[in-house]
Amino acid sequence: MRPVGSKYVLEEPLGRGATGTVWRSQVRDTGESVAIKVLKEELASDPDIVMRFLRERSVLVRLTHPHIVKVRDLVVEGDLLALVMDLVDGPDLYRYLRENGPFSPVGTALLTAAVADALATSHADGVVHRDLKPANVLLATVTGADGSPQMHPMLTDFGIARLADSPGVTRTHEFVGTPAYIAPESAQGLPQTSAVDVYGAGILMYELLTGHAPFRGESAIEVLHQHLSEEPRRPSTVPEPLWTVIERCLRKKPDERPSAENLARALRVVAAGVGVHATPAAAEAALGVAALLGPDPEPATVPDQQLVPPDAADPTQVLSQQSPRSYDPNAATSVLSAGDGTRVMPPMPDGSPQSAQPQGPHPWESQLNAARHRAEQTEVQYLDPNQDPLRRRPRRQPQPGPSAAQQQAYAQPQQQPPAHQQPRYQQPPPQQQQPRYQQPQPQRYEPQRPPPEPAPRREPRRRSANPVKIPGLGCLKGCMTVILVLVVIFLLAWYVGPLQDWFNTGKGLWDSVTGWVSSAWHWVSTINNATNGGGPGGQ
Repeated sequence: MRPVGSKYVLEEPLGRGATGTVWRSQVRDTGESVAIKVLKEELASDPDIVMRFLRERSVLVRLTHPHIVKVRDLVVEGDLLALVMDLVDGPDLYRYLRENGPFSPVGTALLTAAVADALATSHADGVVHRDLKPANVLLATVTGADGSPQMHPMLTDFGIARLADSPGVTRTHEFVGTPAYIAPESAQGLPQTSAVDVYGAGILMYELLTGHAPFRGESAIEVLHQHLSEEPRRPSTVPEPLWTVIERCLRKKPDERPSAENLARALRVVAAGVGVHATPAAAEAALGVAALLGPDPEPATVPDQQLVPPDAADPTQVLSQQSPRSYDPNAATSVLSAGDGTRVMPPMPDGSPQSAQPQGPHPWESQLNAARHRAEQTEVQYLDPNQDPLRRRPRRQPQPGPSAAQQQAYAQPQQQPPAHQQPRYQQPPPQQQQPRYQQPQPQRYEPQRPPPEPAPRREPRRRSANPVKIPGLGCLKGCMTVILVLVVIFLLAWYVGPLQDWFNTGKGLWDSVTGWVSSAWHWVSTINNATNGGGPGGQ
């Protein structure tokens, strides 16, 4: 907790904006909760800003309306400048719009009508807000006549734009307000009136209906250009009477916009005529809403606007004749005496080196000439074949060989000393050191005829095992060979073996095989008996 002045204590921050931070605070004596906006140090450290705001304190304190957050007090303490306001327990319109989505046409008309009532009261007191946007509209919750909670918009940050309009701040921002909600005359630096708030009300209605501002871009300059030159597009969900009001508020000329009082009256007529339960008379009145959007005959102007005409200038001040020690660098520009005029250098002699050297063309002139030459079209003309670099082949000159002295030195045999006089470790003969990087010789390009191409060499023709190239012939050869071998085996077995006899006799395969085996066994037994019986009889 931090004390502010002698009456208030800061408790916790509620939000932070471009001009300062809002704190939930408490009054020491009564314990009542209030909101204190502590402005930034660059605003509070400027004495001109503090004096300007102190002069407007009485205007802001007496500014009272049900839809305006009342300013209670102004605290100036050292480098701290703070506004003490009523505490509104509720979100701002920007946060509510991002969390709940766009409003209906009736809700947009009624909410903006309440804001227009607050603007009409402030304009009557000569106060122009100049920074109307959803973030500066707080939504308080009040109890209606039927006991149900109702949304109650309240406009805040009156007088903050006046602080931002000080010379120390406009040097960096160049305009007052947010780029998405700024009026064209504010962007151009023209005189500002209460019509800038009506323009902000038109942007506010467009954003409540669509969820975004009508003019958007990647930079503030692009958004300001759209404010000055482009017209907003009508969304398909906006009724015609309500779009008539928005279009009239977003006129580029301030004198074509309605006053805040007429705007509030027209919006209530539109809300009664575009709803579901609208009567035919209310709908017809909403279609003729353009007749209610009359301009303000006496718009409230922004005081202390520093609008300097182009031909206006302060006269040069002449300092008094004082000693050089009393010179002030921050004082006005002084005028030199007649004897201290500008001195002219003596002319240079004709034989000087500077006069002898002609001055070359300016660098910009050289760049322009080069660009002009690049932009010229290519001329088509005859080219001599001898000058065509593509038809000539480079010819490299042969590297120079060793000189005659080097050849003679290499030809003479070196005399070797005797073996006992030779060192143990002999060093190799010194070689002539060649430069590591040789300078390339200039190449001469001479026209040269291409040498005749040699006749192609005929190779001996090999006899192929497969002279006829038939796909799959290798596999076919193997199959045919196997079939031929099987046929030969079958023929041999038919004519040499007992297959023919077996087939003729009609015996089965088992009978033929058993008969053939028994015959063979009988033949072998006969030979064996004959050999054994003949042995003893022969002895």
